[in-house]
Amino acid sequence: MGIPFDELVRFRAPHVFNPWAERDPLDARGEGTGPAARLERLRAHFEVPARLVLIGEASGYQGCHFSGMAFTNEKLLLAGAVPRVGRATVRLTTRPRPWCEPSATVVWGALQALGLAGSTVLWNAFAWHPFKPGATYSNRAPTRAELESGRPVLDGVLDAFPRACLVAVGKVAERTLRGLGREPAATLRHPSMGGAREFRAGLAALAPTLGRARRD
Repeated sequence: MGIPFDELVRFRAPHVFNPWAERDPLDARGEGTGPAARLERLRAHFEVPARLVLIGEASGYQGCHFSGMAFTNEKLLLAGAVPRVGRATVRLTTRPRPWCEPSATVVWGALQALGLAGSTVLWNAFAWHPFKPGATYSNRAPTRAELESGRPVLDGVLDAFPRACLVAVGKVAERTLRGLGREPAATLRHPSMGGAREFRAGLAALAPTLGRARRD
């Protein structure tokens, strides 16, 4: 079975934004923007024999909400810093300055420094963007029911990369993966809330084992 893109697009829930199906008021108009472009970008991201799959918690409003990719923001796409998707040639949003979600910058910076960017897939335990009621541009933790409803999509993504090293980024991702019967090879500190240094150190310690893990 392939990645369940149809199910990803169909998903709807209260106080949850679907980046691959919904248009945001801040989305720029034209080619390369909006939900169709986000879906195309995500398909390109998945086109790789991944050595490493990093699973975070959920999409955020400064990152995947507009980029369509986990741990990825508008500024990184404009800079051409994300493998396989190419440099964004137009602004994705009408915001005066491009979104620059800090965790995304930390994650891609660490992957590039370690030579892992081209062989890594990024995803979330809950694929979509959960927000606080009445505040679309906010983040909240996905509920247990939301995590459960997103399990088929998460399962489909993980099944697409059976030889990759599976790593949780944060405790929510760790618990969700274990609930699916998938034991992560490691759990890294989430780079948000002062965790950037620990995330980088954890990824650096893991990096030397990836080539060996993929051959086993």
